[in-house]
Amino acid sequence: MNNHMDGIPANMREAHHRNRAAHDSRFVSYLTRNSFAFVLAGGRGSRLKQLTDWRAKPAVPFAGKFRIIDFTLSNCVNSGIRRIGVATQYKADSLIRHLQRGWSFLDGRFDEFIDLMPAQQQIRESWYEGTADAVFQNLAILRRNNPEFVLVLSGDHIYKMDYGRILAQHVKQQADMTVACVDVPLEDAKGFGVMGVDELGRVTSFVEKPSDPPPMPGHPDRALASMGIYVFNAQFLYEQLIRDADDLRSSHDFGKDIIPYIMPRYRVFAHRFADSCVGTEENTDPYWRDVGTIDAFWEANMELTKVSPELNLYDHEWPIWTHQEQLPPAKFIFDDAERRGVAVDSMVSGGCIISGATVRRSLLFSNVRAHSFALVEDSVILPDVSIGRNAVIKRAIIDRSCEIPDGLVVGVDPEDDRRRFHVSEGGITLVTPEVLGQKVHQLREATQ
Repeated sequence: MNNHMDGIPANMREAHHRNRAAHDSRFVSYLTRNSFAFVLAGGRGSRLKQLTDWRAKPAVPFAGKFRIIDFTLSNCVNSGIRRIGVATQYKADSLIRHLQRGWSFLDGRFDEFIDLMPAQQQIRESWYEGTADAVFQNLAILRRNNPEFVLVLSGDHIYKMDYGRILAQHVKQQADMTVACVDVPLEDAKGFGVMGVDELGRVTSFVEKPSDPPPMPGHPDRALASMGIYVFNAQFLYEQLIRDADDLRSSHDFGKDIIPYIMPRYRVFAHRFADSCVGTEENTDPYWRDVGTIDAFWEANMELTKVSPELNLYDHEWPIWTHQEQLPPAKFIFDDAERRGVAVDSMVSGGCIISGATVRRSLLFSNVRAHSFALVEDSVILPDVSIGRNAVIKRAIIDRSCEIPDGLVVGVDPEDDRRRFHVSEGGITLVTPEVLGQKVHQLREATQ
Protein backbone atom coordinates (compact mmCIF):
# COMPACT_ATOMS: atom_id res chain seq x y z
CA MET A 1 0.00 0.00 0.00
CA ASN A 2 1.37 3.42 -0.98
CA ASN A 3 1.81 6.08 1.66
CA HIS A 4 -0.88 8.75 1.21
CA MET A 5 1.86 11.42 1.42
CA ASP A 6 3.92 9.99 -1.47
CA GLY A 7 4.42 12.50 -4.26
CA ILE A 8 3.81 15.51 -2.01
CA PRO A 9 6.73 17.94 -1.76
CA ALA A 10 8.78 17.74 1.45
CA ASN A 11 7.84 21.24 2.62
CA MET A 12 4.13 20.43 2.29
CA ARG A 13 4.59 17.15 4.17
CA GLU A 14 6.34 19.01 7.00
CA ALA A 15 3.53 21.58 7.12
CA HIS A 16 0.97 18.77 7.26
CA HIS A 17 2.74 17.14 10.21
CA ARG A 18 3.06 20.50 11.98
CA ASN A 19 -0.65 21.17 11.52
CA ARG A 20 -1.54 17.70 12.72
CA ALA A 21 0.70 18.08 15.80
CA ALA A 22 -0.89 21.45 16.54
CA HIS A 23 -4.36 19.91 16.18
CA ASP A 24 -3.44 17.04 18.54
CA SER A 25 -2.03 19.55 21.03
CA ARG A 26 -5.21 21.64 20.92
CA PHE A 27 -7.29 18.47 21.27
CA VAL A 28 -5.41 17.39 24.41
CA SER A 29 -5.39 20.89 25.91
CA TYR A 30 -9.16 21.08 25.42
CA LEU A 31 -9.51 17.82 27.34
CA THR A 32 -7.25 18.86 30.20
CA ARG A 33 -8.93 22.28 30.53
CA ASN A 34 -12.27 20.55 30.87
CA SER A 35 -11.11 18.03 33.46
CA PHE A 36 -11.13 17.98 37.25
CA ALA A 37 -8.54 15.94 39.17
CA PHE A 38 -9.75 14.40 42.43
CA VAL A 39 -6.75 13.30 44.51
CA LEU A 40 -7.32 10.74 47.25
CA ALA A 41 -4.92 11.71 50.05
CA GLY A 42 -6.60 10.58 53.23
CA GLY A 43 -4.88 7.26 53.85
CA ARG A 44 -2.61 6.49 56.77
CA GLY A 45 -0.30 4.00 55.07
CA SER A 46 0.00 1.78 58.12
CA ARG A 47 2.71 -0.40 56.53
CA LEU A 48 5.08 2.56 56.92
CA LYS A 49 4.85 1.94 60.67
CA GLN A 50 5.87 4.92 62.84
CA LEU A 51 6.58 7.11 59.80
CA THR A 52 2.85 7.71 59.59
CA ASP A 53 2.11 8.05 63.29
CA TRP A 54 1.98 11.83 62.88
CA ARG A 55 1.28 12.35 59.20
CA ALA A 56 -0.74 10.86 56.34
CA LYS A 57 1.16 8.77 53.82
CA PRO A 58 0.95 11.43 51.03
CA ALA A 59 2.69 13.89 53.38
CA VAL A 60 5.69 11.63 54.04
CA PRO A 61 8.93 13.31 52.84
CA PHE A 62 10.56 11.81 49.75
CA ALA A 63 13.65 12.42 47.59
CA GLY A 64 15.41 14.97 49.76
CA LYS A 65 13.04 17.94 49.49
CA PHE A 66 9.61 16.74 48.34
CA ARG A 67 6.54 15.08 49.80
CA ILE A 68 4.99 12.00 48.16
CA ILE A 69 1.89 13.92 47.04
CA ASP A 70 4.03 16.41 45.09
CA PHE A 71 4.46 13.88 42.28
CA THR A 72 0.74 13.44 41.62
CA LEU A 73 0.09 17.18 41.86
CA SER A 74 3.04 17.97 39.58
CA ASN A 75 1.66 15.51 37.03
CA CYS A 76 -1.63 17.42 37.11
CA VAL A 77 -0.04 20.85 36.67
CA ASN A 78 2.44 19.72 34.03
CA SER A 79 -0.37 17.96 32.11
CA GLY A 80 -2.42 21.18 32.04
CA ILE A 81 -4.99 20.08 34.64
CA ARG A 82 -5.25 23.05 36.98
CA ARG A 83 -8.55 22.31 38.77
CA ILE A 84 -7.67 19.92 41.57
CA GLY A 85 -9.39 18.68 44.71
CA VAL A 86 -7.46 16.90 47.46
CA ALA A 87 -9.49 14.72 49.81
CA THR A 88 -7.85 14.51 53.23
CA GLN A 89 -8.76 12.57 56.36
CA TYR A 90 -6.10 10.87 58.51
CA LYS A 91 -3.85 13.29 60.48
CA ALA A 92 -3.95 15.82 57.67
CA ASP A 93 -2.51 18.88 59.40
CA SER A 94 1.04 18.64 58.00
CA LEU A 95 -0.34 17.76 54.56
CA ILE A 96 -2.68 20.76 54.57
CA ARG A 97 0.11 23.10 55.65
CA HIS A 98 2.36 21.75 52.92
CA LEU A 99 -0.32 22.33 50.26
CA GLN A 100 -0.99 25.83 51.51
CA ARG A 101 2.70 26.75 51.46
CA GLY A 102 3.84 24.94 48.34
CA TRP A 103 0.82 24.91 46.04
CA SER A 104 -0.69 28.36 46.39
CA PHE A 105 0.84 29.51 43.09
CA LEU A 106 -2.20 28.39 41.07
CA ASP A 107 -4.18 31.47 40.03
CA GLY A 108 -7.91 31.52 40.77
CA ARG A 109 -8.38 34.34 38.27
CA PHE A 110 -7.76 31.76 35.53
CA ASP A 111 -9.92 29.10 37.24
CA GLU A 112 -6.83 27.35 38.59
CA PHE A 113 -6.93 26.01 42.15
CA ILE A 114 -6.31 23.25 44.64
CA ASP A 115 -9.32 22.76 46.87
CA LEU A 116 -8.88 20.97 50.17
CA MET A 117 -11.66 18.47 50.81
CA PRO A 118 -11.49 17.20 54.40
CA ALA A 119 -14.10 14.70 55.51
CA GLN A 120 -16.89 17.03 56.67
CA GLN A 121 -19.85 14.64 57.00
CA GLN A 122 -21.68 16.72 54.39
CA ILE A 123 -24.00 13.92 53.27
CA ARG A 124 -24.04 11.44 56.15
CA GLU A 125 -22.74 11.34 59.69
CA SER A 126 -19.60 9.41 58.90
CA TRP A 127 -16.05 9.97 57.66
CA TYR A 128 -14.96 8.78 54.23
CA GLU A 129 -15.79 5.09 54.19
CA GLY A 130 -13.98 4.18 50.96
CA THR A 131 -12.37 5.68 47.90
CA ALA A 132 -15.69 5.98 46.04
CA ASP A 133 -17.41 7.42 49.12
CA ALA A 134 -14.75 10.15 49.35
CA VAL A 135 -15.71 11.33 45.87
CA PHE A 136 -19.44 10.85 46.49
CA GLN A 137 -19.36 13.07 49.57
CA ASN A 138 -17.95 15.87 47.39
CA LEU A 139 -20.39 15.58 44.48
CA ALA A 140 -21.71 19.09 45.05
CA ILE A 141 -18.21 20.53 44.59
CA LEU A 142 -17.62 18.50 41.44
CA ARG A 143 -20.92 19.58 39.93
CA ARG A 144 -20.27 23.20 40.77
CA ASN A 145 -17.08 23.08 38.70
CA ASN A 146 -18.94 21.39 35.83
CA PRO A 147 -16.08 19.33 34.35
CA GLU A 148 -16.53 17.11 31.32
CA PHE A 149 -14.09 14.52 32.68
CA VAL A 150 -13.00 13.55 36.19
CA LEU A 151 -9.66 11.95 36.98
CA VAL A 152 -9.54 10.05 40.25
CA LEU A 153 -5.93 9.81 41.40
CA SER A 154 -4.03 8.34 44.32
CA GLY A 155 -1.83 10.79 46.18
CA ASP A 156 0.67 8.26 47.50
CA HIS A 157 2.64 6.90 44.53
CA ILE A 158 5.87 8.09 42.89
CA TYR A 159 5.72 8.45 39.09
CA LYS A 160 5.70 10.97 36.25
CA MET A 161 2.73 10.72 33.89
CA ASP A 162 1.12 12.90 31.23
CA TYR A 163 -2.58 12.68 32.07
CA GLY A 164 -3.40 14.32 28.73
CA ARG A 165 -2.54 11.08 26.95
CA ILE A 166 -4.89 8.93 28.99
CA LEU A 167 -7.64 11.52 28.47
CA ALA A 168 -7.06 11.44 24.71
CA GLN A 169 -7.28 7.65 24.64
CA HIS A 170 -10.42 7.74 26.80
CA VAL A 171 -12.19 10.01 24.31
CA LYS A 172 -10.97 8.25 21.18
CA GLN A 173 -12.20 4.89 22.48
CA GLN A 174 -15.53 6.39 23.54
CA ALA A 175 -15.00 4.91 26.99
CA ASP A 176 -17.20 5.43 30.02
CA MET A 177 -14.23 4.70 32.27
CA THR A 178 -10.52 4.20 31.64
CA VAL A 179 -8.17 2.52 34.12
CA ALA A 180 -4.42 3.17 34.00
CA CYS A 181 -2.43 0.01 34.40
CA VAL A 182 1.16 -1.15 34.66
CA ASP A 183 2.43 -4.62 33.90
CA VAL A 184 4.10 -6.27 36.87
CA PRO A 185 5.65 -9.69 37.56
CA LEU A 186 2.93 -12.24 38.20
CA GLU A 187 4.13 -12.94 41.73
CA ASP A 188 3.86 -9.22 42.61
CA ALA A 189 0.31 -8.86 41.27
CA LYS A 190 -1.34 -10.31 44.37
CA GLY A 191 -1.35 -6.90 46.04
CA PHE A 192 -3.13 -5.14 43.16
CA GLY A 193 -6.36 -5.10 41.23
CA VAL A 194 -5.58 -7.25 38.19
CA MET A 195 -7.24 -6.73 34.80
CA GLY A 196 -7.89 -8.95 31.83
CA VAL A 197 -8.25 -7.18 28.47
CA ASP A 198 -9.16 -8.08 24.89
CA GLU A 199 -7.20 -7.19 21.74
CA LEU A 200 -8.73 -3.68 21.70
CA GLY A 201 -7.77 -2.95 25.31
CA ARG A 202 -11.30 -3.30 26.67
CA VAL A 203 -11.36 -4.65 30.22
CA THR A 204 -12.99 -8.09 30.30
CA SER A 205 -12.21 -9.06 33.89
CA PHE A 206 -11.12 -7.37 37.10
CA VAL A 207 -10.04 -9.13 40.30
CA GLU A 208 -9.01 -7.21 43.43
CA LYS A 209 -5.86 -8.65 45.08
CA PRO A 210 -6.23 -12.19 43.70
CA SER A 211 -4.38 -15.12 45.23
CA ASP A 212 -3.88 -16.53 41.71
CA PRO A 213 -3.50 -13.52 39.37
CA PRO A 214 -4.48 -14.02 35.72
CA PRO A 215 -1.49 -13.45 33.37
CA MET A 216 -1.38 -11.06 30.42
CA PRO A 217 -2.18 -12.58 27.01
CA GLY A 218 1.09 -13.81 25.53
CA HIS A 219 3.02 -13.03 28.72
CA PRO A 220 2.46 -15.87 31.22
CA ASP A 221 4.86 -14.33 33.76
CA ARG A 222 3.31 -10.82 33.79
CA ALA A 223 -0.02 -9.31 34.88
CA LEU A 224 -1.82 -6.00 34.22
CA ALA A 225 -2.20 -4.20 37.55
CA SER A 226 -4.40 -1.20 38.23
CA MET A 227 -2.48 1.93 39.27
CA GLY A 228 -5.47 3.45 41.07
CA ILE A 229 -5.76 6.08 38.31
CA TYR A 230 -9.21 6.39 36.72
CA VAL A 231 -10.77 8.62 34.07
CA PHE A 232 -14.56 9.00 33.99
CA ASN A 233 -17.04 10.90 31.91
CA ALA A 234 -18.30 13.21 34.64
CA GLN A 235 -22.02 12.52 34.33
CA PHE A 236 -21.40 8.79 34.19
CA LEU A 237 -19.32 8.99 37.38
CA TYR A 238 -22.04 10.88 39.22
CA GLU A 239 -24.63 8.26 38.28
CA GLN A 240 -22.43 5.38 39.43
CA LEU A 241 -21.50 7.04 42.72
CA ILE A 242 -25.15 7.68 43.56
CA ARG A 243 -26.08 4.11 42.65
CA ASP A 244 -23.23 2.73 44.76
CA ALA A 245 -24.09 4.98 47.73
CA ASP A 246 -27.59 3.47 47.77
CA ASP A 247 -26.22 -0.09 47.82
CA LEU A 248 -26.12 -1.18 51.46
CA ARG A 249 -23.91 -4.15 50.57
CA SER A 250 -21.18 -2.01 49.02
CA SER A 251 -17.93 -1.02 50.73
CA HIS A 252 -17.94 2.07 48.47
CA ASP A 253 -14.53 1.38 46.96
CA PHE A 254 -13.56 1.83 43.30
CA GLY A 255 -11.55 -1.38 43.09
CA LYS A 256 -13.86 -3.60 45.12
CA ASP A 257 -17.25 -2.25 44.04
CA ILE A 258 -17.39 0.34 41.25
CA ILE A 259 -15.18 -1.36 38.64
CA PRO A 260 -16.61 -4.90 39.08
CA TYR A 261 -20.14 -3.50 38.69
CA ILE A 262 -19.62 -1.34 35.60
CA MET A 263 -17.05 -3.52 33.80
CA PRO A 264 -19.56 -6.02 32.27
CA ARG A 265 -22.21 -3.33 31.65
CA TYR A 266 -20.34 -0.34 30.19
CA ARG A 267 -17.28 0.56 28.13
CA VAL A 268 -14.26 0.20 30.42
CA PHE A 269 -10.80 0.34 28.83
CA ALA A 270 -7.25 -0.13 30.09
CA HIS A 271 -4.55 2.45 29.46
CA ARG A 272 -0.94 1.23 29.44
CA PHE A 273 1.24 3.41 31.63
CA ALA A 274 4.06 2.98 29.10
CA ASP A 275 2.00 5.12 26.68
CA SER A 276 1.93 8.14 29.01
CA CYS A 277 4.97 7.76 31.26
CA VAL A 278 7.28 10.78 31.19
CA GLY A 279 11.07 10.70 31.27
CA THR A 280 11.64 6.93 31.03
CA GLU A 281 14.51 5.76 28.85
CA GLU A 282 13.77 3.57 25.85
CA ASN A 283 13.75 -0.18 26.50
CA THR A 284 13.32 0.32 30.24
CA ASP A 285 10.27 -0.29 32.40
CA PRO A 286 8.18 2.81 33.16
CA TYR A 287 9.03 4.22 36.57
CA TRP A 288 6.21 3.77 39.10
CA ARG A 289 6.73 3.07 42.78
CA ASP A 290 4.34 2.32 45.62
CA VAL A 291 6.51 3.35 48.56
CA GLY A 292 4.03 1.87 51.01
CA THR A 293 6.42 -0.23 53.08
CA ILE A 294 9.59 0.63 54.98
CA ASP A 295 11.69 -1.43 52.56
CA ALA A 296 10.08 0.10 49.46
CA PHE A 297 10.43 3.63 50.86
CA TRP A 298 14.10 3.09 51.69
CA GLU A 299 14.86 1.47 48.35
CA ALA A 300 13.12 4.17 46.27
CA ASN A 301 15.04 6.91 48.07
CA MET A 302 18.33 5.05 47.81
CA GLU A 303 17.86 4.57 44.05
CA LEU A 304 18.18 8.33 43.69
CA THR A 305 21.81 8.27 44.88
CA LYS A 306 22.89 6.08 41.95
CA VAL A 307 24.87 7.50 39.05
CA SER A 308 21.88 7.25 36.67
CA PRO A 309 18.70 6.82 38.72
CA GLU A 310 15.53 5.66 36.97
CA LEU A 311 13.60 8.65 38.35
CA ASN A 312 14.97 11.82 36.77
CA LEU A 313 14.64 14.73 39.19
CA TYR A 314 16.71 16.97 36.91
CA ASP A 315 14.12 17.08 34.11
CA HIS A 316 13.37 20.74 33.32
CA GLU A 317 10.53 19.77 30.96
CA TRP A 318 8.58 17.93 33.68
CA PRO A 319 9.59 19.53 37.00
CA ILE A 320 8.39 18.32 40.37
CA TRP A 321 6.91 21.26 42.28
CA THR A 322 6.95 21.59 46.05
CA HIS A 323 7.25 23.99 48.97
CA GLN A 324 10.74 25.44 48.58
CA GLU A 325 12.27 26.45 51.91
CA GLN A 326 14.78 29.29 51.83
CA LEU A 327 17.88 27.50 53.09
CA PRO A 328 21.63 28.07 52.80
CA PRO A 329 23.68 25.68 50.65
CA ALA A 330 24.93 22.42 52.11
CA LYS A 331 28.25 22.84 53.91
CA PHE A 332 31.15 20.42 54.43
CA ILE A 333 33.75 21.37 57.02
CA PHE A 334 37.04 20.04 58.45
CA ASP A 335 39.73 18.35 56.40
CA ASP A 336 41.88 16.65 59.01
CA ALA A 337 43.08 13.08 58.57
CA GLU A 338 40.81 11.83 61.37
CA ARG A 339 37.99 14.32 60.94
CA ARG A 340 36.93 15.13 57.41
CA GLY A 341 33.48 16.36 56.36
CA VAL A 342 32.70 14.35 53.23
CA ALA A 343 29.74 12.83 51.35
CA VAL A 344 30.24 10.23 48.59
CA ASP A 345 27.60 8.77 46.24
CA SER A 346 24.99 10.71 48.19
CA MET A 347 22.35 13.42 47.85
CA VAL A 348 22.66 16.25 50.37
CA SER A 349 19.92 18.89 50.59
CA GLY A 350 20.04 22.56 51.50
CA GLY A 351 20.76 23.58 55.07
CA CYS A 352 22.83 20.46 55.82
CA ILE A 353 26.18 20.71 57.62
CA ILE A 354 28.54 17.74 57.40
CA SER A 355 30.86 18.70 60.22
CA GLY A 356 33.77 16.28 60.23
CA ALA A 357 31.47 13.33 59.49
CA THR A 358 31.50 10.73 56.70
CA VAL A 359 28.41 10.10 54.59
CA ARG A 360 28.31 7.31 52.00
CA ARG A 361 25.51 6.15 49.68
CA SER A 362 22.89 8.08 51.62
CA LEU A 363 20.17 10.66 51.11
CA LEU A 364 20.03 13.61 53.50
CA PHE A 365 16.96 15.83 53.58
CA SER A 366 17.03 19.50 54.57
CA ASN A 367 18.71 20.81 57.72
CA VAL A 368 20.56 17.66 58.72
CA ARG A 369 23.66 18.11 60.83
CA ALA A 370 26.20 15.28 61.10
CA HIS A 371 28.78 15.96 63.80
CA SER A 372 32.43 14.98 64.02
CA PHE A 373 33.47 11.34 63.62
CA ALA A 374 29.91 10.24 62.81
CA LEU A 375 29.45 7.64 60.05
CA VAL A 376 26.30 7.44 57.88
CA GLU A 377 26.03 4.70 55.26
CA ASP A 378 23.15 3.45 53.09
CA SER A 379 20.64 5.51 55.02
CA VAL A 380 17.76 7.94 54.53
CA ILE A 381 17.88 10.89 56.93
CA LEU A 382 14.70 12.98 57.05
CA PRO A 383 14.69 16.76 57.75
CA ASP A 384 15.96 18.47 60.91
CA VAL A 385 17.95 15.50 62.21
CA SER A 386 21.06 15.93 64.32
CA ILE A 387 23.55 13.04 64.33
CA GLY A 388 25.85 13.10 67.34
CA ARG A 389 29.61 12.66 67.50
CA ASN A 390 30.89 9.09 66.92
CA ALA A 391 27.41 7.84 66.02
CA VAL A 392 27.16 5.06 63.43
CA ILE A 393 24.08 4.85 61.20
CA LYS A 394 23.85 2.05 58.60
CA ARG A 395 20.88 0.82 56.50
CA ALA A 396 18.45 2.97 58.43
CA ILE A 397 15.69 5.52 58.09
CA ILE A 398 15.94 8.33 60.64
CA ASP A 399 12.64 10.17 61.09
CA ARG A 400 12.26 13.93 61.17
CA SER A 401 13.62 15.86 64.15
CA CYS A 402 15.51 12.95 65.71
CA GLU A 403 18.41 13.89 67.97
CA ILE A 404 20.79 10.96 67.57
CA PRO A 405 22.87 10.73 70.78
CA ASP A 406 26.67 10.72 70.70
CA GLY A 407 28.00 7.21 70.09
CA LEU A 408 24.64 5.59 69.19
CA VAL A 409 25.11 2.60 66.86
CA VAL A 410 22.26 1.69 64.49
CA GLY A 411 22.22 -0.95 61.76
CA VAL A 412 25.23 -2.97 62.88
CA ASP A 413 23.66 -5.54 65.25
CA PRO A 414 20.13 -6.47 64.02
CA GLU A 415 19.19 -8.24 67.25
CA ASP A 416 20.18 -5.23 69.33
CA ASP A 417 18.23 -2.97 66.97
CA ARG A 418 15.08 -5.09 67.27
CA ARG A 419 15.09 -4.63 71.03
CA ARG A 420 14.99 -0.84 70.58
CA PHE A 421 13.57 -0.02 67.13
CA HIS A 422 11.42 -1.36 64.34
CA VAL A 423 13.47 -3.46 61.88
CA SER A 424 11.84 -4.31 58.55
CA GLU A 425 11.84 -7.67 56.78
CA GLY A 426 14.62 -6.36 54.57
CA GLY A 427 16.74 -5.37 57.57
CA ILE A 428 16.12 -1.61 57.47
CA THR A 429 16.05 0.01 60.93
CA LEU A 430 13.52 2.78 61.53
CA VAL A 431 14.40 5.32 64.23
CA THR A 432 11.82 7.86 65.37
CA PRO A 433 12.01 10.54 68.06
CA GLU A 434 9.51 8.71 70.25
CA VAL A 435 11.57 5.52 70.51
CA LEU A 436 14.50 7.72 71.55
CA GLY A 437 12.33 9.24 74.28
CA GLN A 438 12.09 12.56 72.43
CA LYS A 439 8.49 13.87 72.35
CA VAL A 440 8.95 16.27 69.46
CA HIS A 441 6.33 15.36 66.87
CA GLN A 442 3.46 16.53 68.99
CA LEU A 443 5.04 19.98 69.06
CA ARG A 444 6.74 20.21 65.69
CA GLU A 445 4.81 18.17 63.12
CA ALA A 446 1.81 20.46 63.32
CA THR A 447 3.97 23.34 62.14
CA GLN A 448 6.08 21.52 59.49
